Amino acid sequence: MKYRSGQSGSNLFTNTMLAVLLITASVAVWMTAKDKADIAHPTASYIVQGDKAFETVTHLNALITHQLKFINSVAANLSKKQVNDLLVKGFKVSPNYSVKADGWAVGQRLGFTPASASRMTKANQLHEIGVFGNGVTIVVLDTGVKSMSGIRHDAYGNHRVYGTYDATRNKTSVNDDEASGHGTHVASVTVNSERDLNGDFYGMAPNARLISVKAFNKFGQGNYADVIRGIEWAITYRETYNIRVLNLSFSSEPKSYYWQDPLNQIVMKAWQSGITVVASAGNRGQSPMGIGVPGNNPYIITVGATTDNYTPDDYSDDRLTSFSSAGPTVERFVKPDLVAPGGHLMGLMESKMQVAKDHPEFHDGGKYFTMSGTSQSSGIVSGIAALMISINPDLTPDDVKCRLMATAQPAIDENGDWAYSAFQQGAGAVDAYSAVLSDAVGCANVGLDISKDIDGIEHYAGSVKISENGEYFIKDRPELNWNGSFDRNQGYTWNNAITWNDAITWNDAITWNDAITWNDAITWNDAITWNDAITWNDAITWNDAITWNDAITWNDNYISINVWVEQE
Repeated sequence: MKYRSGQSGSNLFTNTMLAVLLITASVAVWMTAKDKADIAHPTASYIVQGDKAFETVTHLNALITHQLKFINSVAANLSKKQVNDLLVKGFKVSPNYSVKADGWAVGQRLGFTPASASRMTKANQLHEIGVFGNGVTIVVLDTGVKSMSGIRHDAYGNHRVYGTYDATRNKTSVNDDEASGHGTHVASVTVNSERDLNGDFYGMAPNARLISVKAFNKFGQGNYADVIRGIEWAITYRETYNIRVLNLSFSSEPKSYYWQDPLNQIVMKAWQSGITVVASAGNRGQSPMGIGVPGNNPYIITVGATTDNYTPDDYSDDRLTSFSSAGPTVERFVKPDLVAPGGHLMGLMESKMQVAKDHPEFHDGGKYFTMSGTSQSSGIVSGIAALMISINPDLTPDDVKCRLMATAQPAIDENGDWAYSAFQQGAGAVDAYSAVLSDAVGCANVGLDISKDIDGIEHYAGSVKISENGEYFIKDRPELNWNGSFDRNQGYTWNNAITWNDAITWNDAITWNDAITWNDAITWNDAITWNDAITWNDAITWNDAITWNDAITWNDNYISINVWVEQE
C-alpha cells in the first residue's frame, strides 16, 4: 500500500477504526422488526391450558418451552398482548410460577444426639421381620440425588438407583447430578441402607428402588413447568419402573383453588394413575391456613413434623415442631393428614454441597448432615408407604392414605384429650408397623371423585367451619376445636392407643358450589391476598371467578423445599 505524502500509518489506522465504529453504530440502529417488537413487548413465562394450546401458541409465534400433555398445556414465553389474545380465545393462562426448594430446616449442631426416625415410627420393628420395601420404586422430585453409598446400594449391597431424569433439561442420565444437598438428604431418610449406632437403618425403606427427578437447581430454585414435566415423566414410566411412590418435599403459596392450579392438576393425575403422592406440609409455622401447594391437594398425603425433643429414648416429651405448617385449607379440608419425625435427622450429604457449605456447623466432617423440616417428614412417610406396598402390592393410593391415617397416634395430654388439633397434627403421628399390618379400607378421600374433579365436572370442599369465637371446628367432633394457639415447650405422649374406625369423618367432602359458606361475607376475586389476614367470620362466597392474570405478582412466589428454620 502506498501512502500519500504527509499521511502516516497511524492516522490511517485511526480513520479506519472510526469508519468501523460508524458502520457498527449504524448496524445497531437498524434493528429488525422482531427486535423492536421484543423490546416493545417483553415476554414472561406462562402455562397455557386448553384444547389445541400447542397449535394456537405456535400460531402466535411464541416460544414454547414445555409440552405438558397430561394437563393439556404448554409453557411458553408470552407478551401481555399474547396472553390477552389467548384469554379471549378461552384458554386458561397462569404464570409459570418460580419455585424454590421448600426450605432446608436445620436440625442441630454437632454434639447433640440425633433423632432415630426408625424407632419413632416403629419402622425398625418391620425391618426386624424382613420388611424392607423390596420391589417398590420411589421417585424423589427435588434438587437431584447424589448416589452415595447408603443410597446407591440396598441393604443387601445390590445397586438400586435407576438414575436421574433432569426435568430442567428434559434428559435422562444414569449419573447423579446434585449440587444442593437437599434432595440427597431427603432421599437418605427415605431409603438409606446404612445403620446408626443402635443398628437401625437410617432410611425407612432400605431396599426400595430409587429414581431422582431433578427440578430444582443447587439453590433450590425452579418453576412450575419443570416440576410438572418431572411428574409427567414419572406417570409415563410408572409401569416401566414400577413407580408407586412420589415424594414432593416442597411447597408454594396457593394462588387459586386446588383444582385450578396446574401443579395440583398433574398431582391429581399422578394419584389417579396409581402413584401414592406424599408432600410436605411446609415450614411456615403454626398459624392457621399455612399449607401450601401441593400439600393443599385434598387427595394426597400431606405430612407435618414432630421432634423427639432431643430425648430419643423418652417418648413422653415428643412434640409437634413449631415450624410445621397448619391447616385448614382455603377449601375447608383438614391438613396435614398426619405427622412424622422431622427434627434433627441425620442424612447423607457431601460437605461440598451447597447446603453443607452454607451451614458447615451441621456437618459431621464425614458424609452426614443434620437437618430439620417437613421435607424430611415427607420423605419418611414416602419410605413407609413403600414398605406398605411391598407387602401388599394391590394397595391403591387411597388405601395407603387410609391405613396411614387409621393407624396414626395423636398426641394426648394428661387428661386424655387431644394435645393438638387435627389442623396441626392431622390424624396423629405415623405408625409404620401398624400401618403395614392394617386392613382398613374406605376411610380416605370419602366423598371425592378424582375423575370428575380432573374433568371439571365436580369440585369439592371439606367439612371445616369456624365458630363465632374464632375456633375452627368439625361438625360432631368438638374435641378437635382449635383457636390457633400453639405451645412449643410442652411435650406429649403419642403412643396411647386410640382406635379409629373405618371412617375418619373429617375427610368427608361435599360438592363445591357457588354458595359454600364459612360464616361472614368475603368474596374471592382476582385481587385476593392469600394470607393469615383472611377473616373467617360468617358467609364466604366461593365461586370459580379467580383469574390468573397480570395483576398477580408472581416473580417472588417460590415453590420452596421448605424454608430454613431453627433446629428442633
